[in-house]
Amino acid sequence: MKHLIIGAGAAGISALRTILKEKPGDSVVVVSQDGEVHSRCMLHKFISGERDAQGLNFINDGLLESPNVQWIKAKTITRLDAATKTVYAGDEKVATGDTVLIATGANSVIPPIGELGAAKNVFGLRHLSDARSITEHTKNARKIAVVGAGLVGLDAVYGILESKGGSAKEITVIEMATSVLALNLDAHAAQAYQRLFEQRGVKFHLAAKVVNTKGTGGTISALELDSGASVPCDMVIMAVGVKAATAFLEGSGVELTERKAVKVDDNLATKAAGIYAAGDVAGLSGVWPNAQKQGEAAGYNMTGTKMVYDDRFALKNTINFFGLVSLSLGAINPGEGDSVLVKEDRNNYRKLILKNGIPAGIILQGEIGGSGFWQHLIKNKVRVDGLGKSPWKVTYADFYGTEANGEYKWVV
Repeated sequence: MKHLIIGAGAAGISALRTILKEKPGDSVVVVSQDGEVHSRCMLHKFISGERDAQGLNFINDGLLESPNVQWIKAKTITRLDAATKTVYAGDEKVATGDTVLIATGANSVIPPIGELGAAKNVFGLRHLSDARSITEHTKNARKIAVVGAGLVGLDAVYGILESKGGSAKEITVIEMATSVLALNLDAHAAQAYQRLFEQRGVKFHLAAKVVNTKGTGGTISALELDSGASVPCDMVIMAVGVKAATAFLEGSGVELTERKAVKVDDNLATKAAGIYAAGDVAGLSGVWPNAQKQGEAAGYNMTGTKMVYDDRFALKNTINFFGLVSLSLGAINPGEGDSVLVKEDRNNYRKLILKNGIPAGIILQGEIGGSGFWQHLIKNKVRVDGLGKSPWKVTYADFYGTEANGEYKWVV
């Protein structure tokens, strides 16, 4: 049997590994847009110069060099024929398979504002090719504008600051929200990171929108904000979100959701027979471990071993800039009627949100030990308000009793 995997990111590689384990006699074709396998979570380390392309490779066992694996590199797929399970690059027939996994991930969103979509000095940060372009253009750029102060935007800023000569750059960050890292932290925890970036010369425009651009000859020289301010720039990095990489599926017979992600069932199968999807392209989660789990489940299903993908918990983020570490799980802002417990000292900030006595979310900044315990409570909706102690003092021991034979038993 022959399997075709489109994409060599977390989901695609996880599926490949599963297929080879389950069906070592089957053959697999992997087609990837990039020429190297890389972790997108580490792209800022390429920009900083801390790692080269090989240092971003998250495969260390020669998986893609396996005898029954064909890896077609640096090939952009433009069309999928679901009926024949064949992919094309323009008019070129690239590969076919008995099963197909769509694992093409997502691409940066470039909004249609002014010349952002056409200018040659505007970049996203999603692929290794993006990181290479940013690295090259940063060498000669003095003023850099970054639109978006989420993890990707601040990763780009951090990478530039850490690069050779990066401290001399004039970097301005523009963000629609009223705080940085608004999807990952509350305003209090986020403020600690903003101060660290400002101490290194970064300027922020918060609660601000880009409404137009200035420039000539296909190059943007300034961004116009809704406040009337103008931000001069030699290059622009856009970090305002991503969209599933599904353009090549138009007319393919593969059904998409309203948000243009691939529509899959609990087995990660599409309605097109023998075709599956996993990772960002399926729109289920943007978290790396979840993409790996989806790839594994898809790999099992492609080989005939049924596996339901039921881990939809994706609200986990770990952040580390300038040595300050934070981790957030679940809801980071309280809803109506929720209880909020805060602990803070000189080096640590902790915020726990309880919904009807059940942990709904937590922020840990500074010391993040014990996060696995809190993730278990949040995912499994375990009550902590009836134990006769502060939730901050709750441990696994509070949920276990002892059987008559001395065995431990989960009692909650």
